[in-house]
Amino acid sequence: MIKLLASDLDGTIIDNYNQVTNEDLQVIHKLNNTNVSFAVCTGKTYSMTKHICNKLNPTYGIFGNGTQIVNLKTGEEIKRNVVSNFKAIECLKIAEKNHLHIHIYTEDKIISQQQLKYMAFRNYILYKDQVQFKVVESLEKYIQEKNPNILKLVISGEKDLKDVKEQIEEKEDLRAIQIKKYREYKDKVINQEYEYLDIVPEHVTKYDAIQQLSHYLNIQNEEVMAVGDNINDIEMIKHSGVGVAIGDSYQEVKDVANYVTKNTVKNGGFAEAVYKFIQL
Repeated sequence: MIKLLASDLDGTIIDNYNQVTNEDLQVIHKLNNTNVSFAVCTGKTYSMTKHICNKLNPTYGIFGNGTQIVNLKTGEEIKRNVVSNFKAIECLKIAEKNHLHIHIYTEDKIISQQQLKYMAFRNYILYKDQVQFKVVESLEKYIQEKNPNILKLVISGEKDLKDVKEQIEEKEDLRAIQIKKYREYKDKVINQEYEYLDIVPEHVTKYDAIQQLSHYLNIQNEEVMAVGDNINDIEMIKHSGVGVAIGDSYQEVKDVANYVTKNTVKNGGFAEAVYKFIQL
């Protein structure tokens, strides 16, 4: 019996333009009237997703790929991890050395160095009404002067970032998730191909956060269902009791899933997953 359903948002419940199908809305409404705890589990920060959380009405939120866990009914922050300002500046130096774009995420802001590009520009188009966007000449100076709480940072560019990922993980004790937006995964919002590193504190993952939430709720791993589509969902889909990949997921995600939906995010793949494994 599933007692906790943790689901990614982008590409799983919401499409490229933050739309949710009627099928998914209906099944979420039914789900919220059961004893199953529903948690959104996203790489985005809480401030970026408040509007969609209000629409979906989940009980819990896992944000920033696991940097923050929030009880959305009470407002209680169950967990928070931040990237130290020192480590963020070291990442900035690595990005500058490799001529890459970098931006950081705080609780209510996205701060980009010199210009909005790649993921920062995509987020501006989609979330400019929910989050403050700031462009600064020197991100290092901004960090030193403002001393922000950095939930995560992103380095992006139009080249293979494998070596940069290795530099960061070896030197800074951080975790960098490499995601490629090429070919069928091209970023359709800004009509561009690129790849990026989503950087969080070491050992922080969506699955680690799910484990912590499960412990908080006294739920066993076999009672957890995880649904997603992207590279940062692999661990939670692979290791949860039931792992489901949405139909148009990255192939690496499909390879570790217990079940792959026939439907995609655009035609109710999430609803299919819920009906498959949960009695409503």
